[in-house]
Amino acid sequence: MTQLFALHSAYGLATAAAALDGGLLGERGERLLVPFHSSRVPETSIGIVADPALAGLRARFDRAEDLDELLGPRHPGSWAPEPDDLPLLRRLLTRAWGLDDDLEILLQSPQVAPARTLMLVFPHARITIIGDGLMTYSPMRIALPHTVTARIGRVVHADVVPGVVPLVASPHAEPVPVPPGLFGAVLREVADAVGDTDGDGAVDRDDRSTVLVLGQYLSALGLVSESEEVALQSAMIDRAATRDPQRIVFKPHPSAPPRLTDALRDRAAFHEIAFHEYRGALSAEMLAERLDAVAVIAGFSTALPTVQTVFGREIDAVGADTVLARLSPYENSNRVPATIVDALTRRDSPHRDPARMQLLVDAVGYAMQPTVARHLRPRAEALLADLPAGERERYFSAERLTELRLPGAPAERVVRRALRPAGGIGRVEELRLTALGARRRLVRAWRAIRGR
Repeated sequence: MTQLFALHSAYGLATAAAALDGGLLGERGERLLVPFHSSRVPETSIGIVADPALAGLRARFDRAEDLDELLGPRHPGSWAPEPDDLPLLRRLLTRAWGLDDDLEILLQSPQVAPARTLMLVFPHARITIIGDGLMTYSPMRIALPHTVTARIGRVVHADVVPGVVPLVASPHAEPVPVPPGLFGAVLREVADAVGDTDGDGAVDRDDRSTVLVLGQYLSALGLVSESEEVALQSAMIDRAATRDPQRIVFKPHPSAPPRLTDALRDRAAFHEIAFHEYRGALSAEMLAERLDAVAVIAGFSTALPTVQTVFGREIDAVGADTVLARLSPYENSNRVPATIVDALTRRDSPHRDPARMQLLVDAVGYAMQPTVARHLRPRAEALLADLPAGERERYFSAERLTELRLPGAPAERVVRRALRPAGGIGRVEELRLTALGARRRLVRAWRAIRGR
């Protein structure tokens, strides 16, 4: 048996490695790692095949076949061969990679190439999805063919939101949660391989109480303006100051301009708190552990639940409500991660209980993808039936509730009701066609009467 791991992120590789360490992936066969880049410009980042800090994780596999090298210069994300070419590719890859007939593909991001392409190239292979953080809790973005979905047997995910089952590939795929202890051990292994932080020793663990603030560069996503970005991150510094730390360490988004950091440094100086910017190689999760941070504050960073669950750190979020209100379209893939972070960190959140959190995730997932996740409609109706107006408006748009005819939808105005589609066409168009048909029938009747 061959287990083919098609992975692109350090988080996914760590999840797979932890699952292997815990014996969660079944019988031992040959383990083949097929790494690839997912960034739009691969030359600007280090992939998991070359990152020296991930060498220990790569060593858990028997061998590796670099998909980027095989497909180059084509980007893996654009690998979409014609259907007639799939049998030929299957024979070529089987020979080139030395695959067994008994094949299982374990992959990330099944909705897009190259993962989707591999599932089509090997139509008889069993499929396991490897989670990639909070995105795993979102439903599929597209409806995959039944020939693919019928083969998805498991979803292996880091259990960073305990008690909540991911929606990807539900309801038929079996969830396989990787315990926080196993996942944390792998993250520590990677951090030890990184060595020094950013070279000056300023963020090593010491006796000073520290709050870690994470930047996300939301203005690059078009969610906020640059001035709003500065205001949000300044609010994070203010929130950090309420914990009376002796220093604040800020980990900016790699693409964020220096002027954002300058504004935050000035804000920390206003509070008379030491400020340090970190641009080293440690992940946010392991930086918090290395610093022994008393708290981690961010916008809706998916690192927050991991920091809380795996390492027991306090977490806080600033601006998640703004993100939820501005994500567009409603089915934006960041919506479920932002919902989870908001529900976990709000001081007045009624959704922290795992059962209640699951109900919220299911309802938002259905509203995002009502066709793919149609089995979740009763769950959405159950939540919305008694959800207070403020909570409903926070997580669900009025337009979406109206479109799906869910509880809590605002009453339709006469004009909107007239324009609402019925039977595939608008009501006004339906009336126009009805009148046109009646007119034609009258013309035919008049001609019959006149003997024409």
